[in-house]
Amino acid sequence: MNIKVIIQRDISRVIINEPKTYNSLSFKNLNDLIKVFKKLDNDKNIKVIILEGAGRGFSAGHNLKEVRGLKKKEKYQKLFNLCSKLMMQIVEGRKPVIAKVHGAAYAAGCQLAASCDLAYSTKDALFATPGVNIGLFCSTPMVAVSRKINRKPMMKMLLTGEPIKANYAKEIGLINDCFSKSKLNSEVLKIAKKIASKSNLTIKIGKKAFYKQLEMPLRKAYSYTSKMMTLNMMAMDAKEGISAFLEKRKPKWKNK
Repeated sequence: MNIKVIIQRDISRVIINEPKTYNSLSFKNLNDLIKVFKKLDNDKNIKVIILEGAGRGFSAGHNLKEVRGLKKKEKYQKLFNLCSKLMMQIVEGRKPVIAKVHGAAYAAGCQLAASCDLAYSTKDALFATPGVNIGLFCSTPMVAVSRKINRKPMMKMLLTGEPIKANYAKEIGLINDCFSKSKLNSEVLKIAKKIASKSNLTIKIGKKAFYKQLEMPLRKAYSYTSKMMTLNMMAMDAKEGISAFLEKRKPKWKNK
């Protein structure tokens, strides 16, 4: 298995460990990642997932040698459907997922970073949707990336295929922040620990509500989130959190 999982208390690191293909999203790696994310999603002890790549970079996207060998339409469809399934698993999963990016996040690798709830990178990381350079427009990667950044910078990335640097990726909202290589790991862990200290029931409710309301018209979004706030308010953790705040003490989460 090319996917390594390292558990650090309530935080799980998921590492795509196939440096020789630049952590490509092959059929095998996609299937293994989906299995790992499903398993972690059902693990009550895990509160936050960090996704990263081994070797020189994060991920260069699909394995082009594998893609070239597929030839049949059904095989291509199966591959792109499987990739979309992984992205949906990350978005619809109950646990927050943080992309920790170094080196290149290209094509489906850029899609993967954009699909995560948060993304941090080294200062020298590069992001690209370069499919146009090989005659294959980055149509599925643009679904994730275009939901994080505005249309003009998105179209420039798609039409030119040129990579963007980490500081610009931060500026346009593709990543949250970028750090020196020596600081990236500690900074990402700091964020992960902060999130892990919250009620994971509240996080689960909030993550689901966030992505669902984004696709709704304003009035419908308010109606839906009002119901979700009410549902959240009925939880023990909401009552405990409010009491702890008023009593000036640390909350003791039951995740119920």
